Amino acid sequence: MSAHVLEIEEQAYYQRQMVLPEWGEAGQLRLKAARVLVVGAGGLGAPVLQYLGAAGVGLIGVADGDFVEVSNLHRQVIHTMDDLDMPKTASAAARLRRGNPHIEVAEHMFPVTAANAADLVAGYDIVADCTDNFATRDVLHAACFALGRTLVSGAAQMTEGTVTTFAAFRGGANPCFRCLYPSPLPPEVTPTCSMVGVAGPVLTVIGGLQAMEVVKEILGVGDGLSGRIVLYDGLSAGFSEIPLARRAGCPCCGGAAPAPGESAMAQPPVTGG
Repeated sequence: MSAHVLEIEEQAYYQRQMVLPEWGEAGQLRLKAARVLVVGAGGLGAPVLQYLGAAGVGLIGVADGDFVEVSNLHRQVIHTMDDLDMPKTASAAARLRRGNPHIEVAEHMFPVTAANAADLVAGYDIVADCTDNFATRDVLHAACFALGRTLVSGAAQMTEGTVTTFAAFRGGANPCFRCLYPSPLPPEVTPTCSMVGVAGPVLTVIGGLQAMEVVKEILGVGDGLSGRIVLYDGLSAGFSEIPLARRAGCPCCGGAAPAPGESAMAQPPVTGG
């Protein structure tokens, strides 16, 4: 199937989004040619994967080293009871293939580490970080920064979540992950969802926002989230936004000092679902 043309079946599948003036057939072809890596097939990865698959991203990579457990199912809605004990990559890939026969899915059934992150990221155009711990987020961002890949990052725990985009390789005012977290955070200050809990619908909200940011980056439309963090409070049904500036002396990007009124100190959750 050519990445340069939409087949009749694809045109029918995508017609409701192709009528959007920002989208069109040209945008759909850009999605078809895109390669997106989603790291984490859990609570955040579930909606991100499903929306990107349905939107028509031509190649979606799924990276996760875990297996489906019954305690996952209340929030990791890409998996079902029939998938228990199956690798999450295999379960998610099967769901994506059933949902859209016009895309390809690559399974990477291993945890992302400093040893393999660069090789993995190199095969993709853009990355969605749906992981649940600081160490993985740090090495994933380092690989994206070094290779010039945009990283769309989501995080959620309890009833709150955040979304932002890291693209410091572009230079200018674009901050990096280490502008937000200049030094590694100890595990006791980054509890996982298994420790503090998480509401499933919050993950769907954050994952949906992440998927939209990935689509925007591919299409080249709208205002991206580099330099901004969107926060969602599920209990108040409220959204807010805080600026994220490049941090002076950043150990990663060596950013300039924040402009007056800007802050690089906000530290939203770094865990996922």
